[in-house]
Amino acid sequence: MSRLLYHQEPSSETVYEERLQKAQDNFITAASKLPRGNECVPPCGFQTRGGQYNCELCRYDSCEFPMDCPFRDITVREGSSSQMWCNVSFQLPDDIVMIWMFSEQVKTQVRDQFKEMTSGLDDLYSIRPTILQDQGTYLCEILSGGLSIVRLYYYLTVTPRPLMGHSVLQDIFDQSVLSGHQFPKPVDPRPLDDDPPPLLSPLTLLLTAAFTSGFLMFFLLLGAGYFWATTPNPISNQEEEDPEDEFYDCESYEDK
Repeated sequence: MSRLLYHQEPSSETVYEERLQKAQDNFITAASKLPRGNECVPPCGFQTRGGQYNCELCRYDSCEFPMDCPFRDITVREGSSSQMWCNVSFQLPDDIVMIWMFSEQVKTQVRDQFKEMTSGLDDLYSIRPTILQDQGTYLCEILSGGLSIVRLYYYLTVTPRPLMGHSVLQDIFDQSVLSGHQFPKPVDPRPLDDDPPPLLSPLTLLLTAAFTSGFLMFFLLLGAGYFWATTPNPISNQEEEDPEDEFYDCESYEDK
């Protein structure tokens, strides 16, 4: 019994797939040897623009940074203003939304402990004036297409006004103890290169005194003249009354 052997020719479709797979393998091998630029900006955020292209999966890989950024500590005095910016160093998409949240009096990154305050495109959160109840953790979350890109955390410490003076006194006390009970010399707030204010020269003082005396004498003479002009003269009044008396005396003499 003879065996018939048939030689099957490969179809054109199979040849095309084999050639395409071979070309893909050659491209991946060549591309993997090329230097790759790294545009990832640490330390946090979902960044695909700076990621590397994955030839096997035909997509860009993220920079593999955590979504939560490190804390930024801010200390302000009670009654002053506070500002926090929701800015990142890498490029953001166009369709972003910024959500500001607050967790009072605690330093945390637990999402459930925050309450939402604003939502929109406001990258600045300002407090004026700052009170003690404003102390806590502030979170700015940036979203694109409903997905979180990065979360920025700020911890705000509000120093009460009395404690500010107390801290200054405590520093002076510590310095005196460390320096052998000798208080530090007060520092002149004026810069060293500032010249002392110029003093008035003797000639300037003399001219000022002369002008002042002249004005005073002028007003005294003016007042004396006004008083002299408005005061009646008794001698002139007596002289005016004498002719009338003589006239009446003459009439009484003729009657006699």
